[in-house]
Amino acid sequence: MTDRQPEGAAVGRVLGTADATPLQFWTAVAPGSYLQLDDVVVTRRDVPDREPVTIAGVVTQVRARHEGAQFDSDVFAIADGTLPAMVQEAAEITTTRVDPELYVPPSPGAVVHRAEGDARARALHFDRMERRVPMGTGRDGVPVYLNADFLDGTRGAHVSISGISGVATKTSFATFLLYSVFRSGMLGGDAVNAKALIFNVKGEDLLFLDHPNNRLDDPTRAAYAQLGLAAGAFPDVRVYAPPRAGDSSGTPDVTSRLSGVDSFYWTLTEFCADRLLPYVFADADDERQQYTMVVHSVAAHLARYAQPADGGVSVDGTRLHSYPDLVDHIVAQLSDDETRADWAGSAVGIGTVNAFARRLINSKRDLARLIRGDLATRRPHAINTAASAQVTVVDLHNLPDRAQRFVVGVTLKTEFDRKEKAGTAKPLLFVVLDELNKYAPREGSSPIKEVLLDIAERGRSLGVILIGAQQTASEVERRIVTNSAIKVVGRLDPAEAGRPEYGFLPPAQRQRALLAKPGTMFVNQPDIPVPLCLEFPFPAWATRVGEAGAAPSETLRSITQSADPFAVVGSRSGGLADDDIPF
Repeated sequence: MTDRQPEGAAVGRVLGTADATPLQFWTAVAPGSYLQLDDVVVTRRDVPDREPVTIAGVVTQVRARHEGAQFDSDVFAIADGTLPAMVQEAAEITTTRVDPELYVPPSPGAVVHRAEGDARARALHFDRMERRVPMGTGRDGVPVYLNADFLDGTRGAHVSISGISGVATKTSFATFLLYSVFRSGMLGGDAVNAKALIFNVKGEDLLFLDHPNNRLDDPTRAAYAQLGLAAGAFPDVRVYAPPRAGDSSGTPDVTSRLSGVDSFYWTLTEFCADRLLPYVFADADDERQQYTMVVHSVAAHLARYAQPADGGVSVDGTRLHSYPDLVDHIVAQLSDDETRADWAGSAVGIGTVNAFARRLINSKRDLARLIRGDLATRRPHAINTAASAQVTVVDLHNLPDRAQRFVVGVTLKTEFDRKEKAGTAKPLLFVVLDELNKYAPREGSSPIKEVLLDIAERGRSLGVILIGAQQTASEVERRIVTNSAIKVVGRLDPAEAGRPEYGFLPPAQRQRALLAKPGTMFVNQPDIPVPLCLEFPFPAWATRVGEAGAAPSETLRSITQSADPFAVVGSRSGGLADDDIPF
């Protein structure tokens, strides 16, 4: 920065009536000029026997006042022209870069320039980013970048996105960030093998990532082009959905998308052999209860004695063909004085056993369609990102809370174990999970929380990157938020904005977060001292069925829906097209 003159027009001078420090100073705005929040400026300081010091920063506050007025009522006299006064604007500058690193304050009266072009890139450290991921555009309409080293595990990993549901556009930003990562060239040759696992917990909005958005217009395409991206849908997506309740055929439980969807479930054999029972008890407080001892004891008994039998399992000579059958058999064995000790252990009281049994019985309705004994040999049913498309979407929105926890916990544990056995960080796996405060709350413990903590603390070395979204970061486990190198904030609730978890936001940005419109995000990354305010473009992929363009041919590879029983004869692709759905 020291070998060039500051680029851009002069907009003011360093204020002499307020203290100027190496890390923060005020500038008086010149007549006919203006500075707004988030503008980037640069000034110089001459130092004896040293090369000039260039100080760059971001505008974090702006004020205007009448100079010459003493009383509040003077504003009326000044407006009428009967009292002389001068309007003066001043902007607070928070330093982002000092080059060379000689931390001296700028001189009062020094000319302040608006940073443009290379000067702006240097001020925001973009020139030091060997791999840049476009995130959107700043208030000046110029692209803003994320340092990929803090995203893919090279120097840091994980993203935490906070904001009010329905207003902060957390999921939209997460999917845009994924799109930018996959399409910007940041991953190089690794982009072909990199994967993303997205859990869809609200509606069916994320089921159309591979459909172009029919609302895409020329200005939006230009916005993508400015970021170096081609506007379009995700090219390689596979969607999984749970079977419909009470449906013996295993048809995916979705309504708006009728092709390119596979059912996922677990067989009774897998449930027993893989010891999945603890994920049935996934509430955050359950691990603190005594009956968790029974959970692990029963899981070990099932793993030891359950044998595959005609699609179901055989336990102690009894054939079981459904999850309710398995639950009833376990409860019966725990109720029998002769077999209770074999299943629950000899040191467990009858009250603890009954507490376990009550909760297990309550799980029958929620999990019966996910743990099956009647679909074992029909078709592939496992969620495996390694054998799936680049983007795997797991739909959970039709499942009750207990079932959602079970699917998230088991899927994450399976994927993390697979990456751990591979022993290498490549290819990367990005996991997008909304409502993180539900799965990893600050208090208590659960199997899901332990998996998420494992990902947050060890996922970087294994190439598992968590992109977590939540309404309230203050209610998420601290270690998960702390281990997130990238912190993103959208529109915040006033009470939440005052929490210490948002201490990285300057006071003015905390206030602005209460007013942020959809699409506006504040992004904090380690190598830039000030969070950057940006706007990301409208999704180029469909976010609901009404926006979905023609379905790509790849969606027809679905095993479940390769022969759609609801297909309309003569319709496109052999099935009902999205535009024909009567919504």
